[in-house]
Amino acid sequence: MWKRIVKWQRELDPEQSGVLRDPCLATDAPAGYRRLVAKTLADFSVIERQELYRFLLNYHGRDLWLALARLSATCCVVGVLVKLALFPEKSWLQILVAANGIGLAMAMSIVAVWFNYSKTARFKYRVLLKVAVVGMFIGFVSALGTTLLRGDSWQALFDILPKIMLGAPVAMIVLIAAPTIAVAVLRSRHYDILTVRLAQEAEQARLARELSETQLRLLRAQIEPHFLFNTLGAVQQLAEQGAPRAAELTAHLIDFLRASMSDMRCEQVSLATEFGLVESYLAVMQIRMGERLRFRIDLPTSLAATRIPSMLVLTLAENAIKHGIEPSLRGGDITITAQEDADRIRIAVHDSGVGMSDTPGNGTGLENVRSRLRLTYGESASLALSEAEPGLLAELLIPRKDAQ
Repeated sequence: MWKRIVKWQRELDPEQSGVLRDPCLATDAPAGYRRLVAKTLADFSVIERQELYRFLLNYHGRDLWLALARLSATCCVVGVLVKLALFPEKSWLQILVAANGIGLAMAMSIVAVWFNYSKTARFKYRVLLKVAVVGMFIGFVSALGTTLLRGDSWQALFDILPKIMLGAPVAMIVLIAAPTIAVAVLRSRHYDILTVRLAQEAEQARLARELSETQLRLLRAQIEPHFLFNTLGAVQQLAEQGAPRAAELTAHLIDFLRASMSDMRCEQVSLATEFGLVESYLAVMQIRMGERLRFRIDLPTSLAATRIPSMLVLTLAENAIKHGIEPSLRGGDITITAQEDADRIRIAVHDSGVGMSDTPGNGTGLENVRSRLRLTYGESASLALSEAEPGLLAELLIPRKDAQ
């Protein structure tokens, strides 16, 4: 018998756990009471199923039987105290059976309503009526059984039946219905408060996301005229000086504008696209500065498809020109590389210009990069500036999992 009970429980536990994870599995349960239980579990709300699933993980197998043993021991202690204080004439067997029966019924009712509180709270008066009817039935059966066992007359049964038919429902309502309904109402109110709070948090998250997107659009709007005016200024300089490379510069400028106009409106671009835009920009600036500017760009093929916020590297390249190479009488070199660094991507812009001492660290361009990194990645991305001897090294660190 005991082995059958253990086998039944071992079959029932994974079945119920599966339904709690996926309600669609309820139709696969064996016909009969098991399918009825499975469909009942499937009708629970998402939160109710999650809480019941966690409960079953903590109380199953041996742990469940130990919990039932502790409950029975507690009921026996209460039964002993009740017998000694109120019913010394009753037998020990009657008291202990009654105490365990009432305790088990209360525990099962509270557990059932704890994980299905919404329906109980909604139909609490119907629950009271059902409990009262069950109490009357139990009272009638108990009175009838006692009369037959003792051999009393039917008149004796009719004499005590009104008291039992009234007392049993009242006892059931006080001991079982009232606590379970109180638990259901409190749980339902807590669930309503939780639902409102989650809705408010979702709305706050949506507003924060919209604000971040608006800030990103404003930041990109700051970048666009900054680059365009600088590049057009270089064209104007060469044209005024009558430089023979003005036509070549204009061609490079057209390539740069053609590549950049679409990228400026994108949230994110691939590293291949970003490095191509930077190369077009540096080609324009090289014609303007002549031998004072040399550059090298190195992008591994494995990182070419990696996506990053648009124009970040371009901003650092423009900053290297403006604050590193142009102030230097001899000019210098700019090297731009990307490489994998564990779970991050490291993008380095190194210029051999005047270095950190003469380079403003909080200019519009750099602050713009930091703001966009913060809005896109939070605290998991960074921009670091350091002396490179010679020049300045600007390094972007971006989480690889967020950058794909």
